[in-house]
Amino acid sequence: MFHRFGRIIFMAGIGSEALTANEAASVTRVPLKQVHRIIDAGLLHGHVEMRRGSRVIVGSGLVGLRLAWLTAEMLTPTARRRIVARAIASEVASVVSDDPLKVDLRPIAAQVKTGLARLRKAKAMVSYDADVLRGQPVFAGTRVLVHDIADMIANGDTPEAIHSAYPQLALDQIGLAPDYAAAYPRRGRPPLKPAWRSKPARSSRIVRLDDLPAAS
Repeated sequence: MFHRFGRIIFMAGIGSEALTANEAASVTRVPLKQVHRIIDAGLLHGHVEMRRGSRVIVGSGLVGLRLAWLTAEMLTPTARRRIVARAIASEVASVVSDDPLKVDLRPIAAQVKTGLARLRKAKAMVSYDADVLRGQPVFAGTRVLVHDIADMIANGDTPEAIHSAYPQLALDQIGLAPDYAAAYPRRGRPPLKPAWRSKPARSSRIVRLDDLPAAS
């Protein structure tokens, strides 16, 4: 915890963070396109920097980002700009107001802190080795691609079903795969679809992972 003038900074643990747009989208649960729109609109003025050719959101700008997203449909553009500016201007104010509106920032900051903790755990469970699947991110100690598991969850498979198919993965790891994939998307172009996929299927059926036998 940090202290300033005898007061506890309620955003402790956020102030030193600097995240890319993808990382910020993962942490704040704000869609990536909206992250860029909020930055482009200048709503995070003073909390966006250029580092290594990429824009990063710094410190309480993460709380401002989440607040800007939550209030997009609630406030006029002018009121939204004012309330976000006040939220990111101070690391000690737990409530900001724009009469008659008052916003409690504590739950928003708590959400950001939770997102940061999840991203740290997600990064810690991943390993890279040039000799394992050409250095693609895998769950440490396995050859299972993190992005493949994230894709399965995005396609509707439950963590429990994925665990049955990949018992070497803990449920915690499976649940964190989407956090990692959102913060660090696959590199390179998406693979080309084979020609047969453009033809209509003669027959088809859906098989859920739950219906597959457990790996022995």
